[in-house]
Amino acid sequence: MRDLAIAALQRDYRAGLKPAELLAELRARIAAHAEHRAWITLLDDRQLAPVLAGLEGQGPDTLPLFGVPFAIKDNIDLAGVPTTAACPDFAYTPAHSATVVQRLLDAGAIPLGKTNLDQFATGLVGTRSPYGAARNAFDAAYISGGSSAGSAVALALGEVSFSLGTDTAGSGRVPAAFNNLLGIKPTRGRWSTAGVVPACRSLDCPSLFALNPEDARRVGAVMDGLDAASPWSRRGRAVSGPLQGLRLGVPREDQLEFFGDAAYAALYRQAVQRWQALGAEAVALDFAPFSDAARLLYEGSWVAERRHATQGVSPDSMLPVIRQVLAKGEGMDAVATFDGFYRLQALKQAADAALAGVDAVLTPTAPTHYRLAELEAEPLLLNSRLGTYTNFMNLLDYAAVAVPAGMTPAGLPFGITLFGPAWSDDYLLALAQRWMAADPRPTGRGASRWEPVAPTPPPGRIEVAVCGAHLSGMPLNPQLTGRGAFRVAATHSAPCYRLIALAGGPPFRPGMIRDAERGAAIEVEVWSVPEAEFGSFVAGIPAPLGIGKLELADGRWVSGFICEPAGEAGARDITHLGGWRAYVREIASSR
Repeated sequence: MRDLAIAALQRDYRAGLKPAELLAELRARIAAHAEHRAWITLLDDRQLAPVLAGLEGQGPDTLPLFGVPFAIKDNIDLAGVPTTAACPDFAYTPAHSATVVQRLLDAGAIPLGKTNLDQFATGLVGTRSPYGAARNAFDAAYISGGSSAGSAVALALGEVSFSLGTDTAGSGRVPAAFNNLLGIKPTRGRWSTAGVVPACRSLDCPSLFALNPEDARRVGAVMDGLDAASPWSRRGRAVSGPLQGLRLGVPREDQLEFFGDAAYAALYRQAVQRWQALGAEAVALDFAPFSDAARLLYEGSWVAERRHATQGVSPDSMLPVIRQVLAKGEGMDAVATFDGFYRLQALKQAADAALAGVDAVLTPTAPTHYRLAELEAEPLLLNSRLGTYTNFMNLLDYAAVAVPAGMTPAGLPFGITLFGPAWSDDYLLALAQRWMAADPRPTGRGASRWEPVAPTPPPGRIEVAVCGAHLSGMPLNPQLTGRGAFRVAATHSAPCYRLIALAGGPPFRPGMIRDAERGAAIEVEVWSVPEAEFGSFVAGIPAPLGIGKLELADGRWVSGFICEPAGEAGARDITHLGGWRAYVREIASSR
């Protein structure tokens, strides 16, 4: 079966594959998987004709998502195609696509259709749909997770390269965990909600299911950007942390909850141990503020916001379980609403304080995984359990990435979530890449085998190699972190550089001079700097230093600090020490 990861697909296009040929293959796959009920509407030849016509004369070198097939959750508008939100009586046909969809179309992506979901995006199970329960990609007896059920299942089954969901309570993460995918829940406001049917308008996020971190970066960058059509759209400053030696918060042992699922409990503890083997420090957190905030979503005033989103829909048009959930929001007065806001603010203060002591937090994505038959017997209780580690995220204004983390003895996927403060999106994805690169496994149901490569900077960011006072923990490192930069790698240059300690200071600075005959491998760090901040960073670099191209040990060339030959006047050659840290230690020991 063809690998639909974007890099693999681009290779196929360059080798002669045509978008129409790919669509024919995918339609056959979709037909073979009809029992999984991933789709509500599939586009036909007439609807796809203008999309394919727009790709004529283009290619993967001219459009970033040329010919890349994707799925759209059916509460997100695609022009000319009905949006149902899994409620036939609510359906309408939009004249314009949602902003995030239009940006993907403009980048060359091909929409295959609209996918199944829990009605009005209310549920974490994927069973609450008049179009049938979406079935798990690994075992049809198990739930797919929701509400973005069909989007996750279609991707896991190899029917698309990526898919769009939404995430208010965990809808973009729980299905990712249950179907062995990467699930991106962005910072609220990063991706526009214009053209998205609201669930909780103040909390909603479009979400992304991807097969690997590179695909997630590429697609996410296309959807990025302020949108005047969305009052919730916003910008923020990137938050980052280290990739090595990081402090990972974990819930206290007595606060972990798996509802008797021993396999999930064991896999989570193995994940913590794997992170420790990668050099992370596991820091126990009091998880009570997060758990208390999670309960507000369906026990507090935000249920009234869900009811508000469907006020024009007759209760008779809704599934009984949806009516039952939304009924809790009826009659809630303004006093109760403000009580909820005040309680949330107190919980956020406590949760933010806990978060401030770590670089990111590691939890299970879901505490357990249920069979369809179990959900039918206890639809409300079991659904609520699935939000144990997800419901608080948007209330507290955090970003999160759900990542595959192994398989249970029954052959079902297990997933972990990494989360952090607003605008830590890129950093969390970099952590996910490190996790997946350390133990590369197929994603989805096995059709896509990610081959870890040297990470490339996501669009809008520039990688910069530093060798001296800008290294982690050194005096000038805040010039990077203060600009939203994060460390990508600690490595060495190619073995063809001399390192000198420049005259003058403080601050004391080194210089790197390329010298094939007398050079050596020098310790460096590679930092990812926001493109918008790069100019101000470079402007502060004094002569004889500058930014040029520097060769790394793996053969890549990145932007990095280099030194003009004039810098050698009065300088000391310290190449033999192998790096600036060793020089600083030598100076300190001699005092």
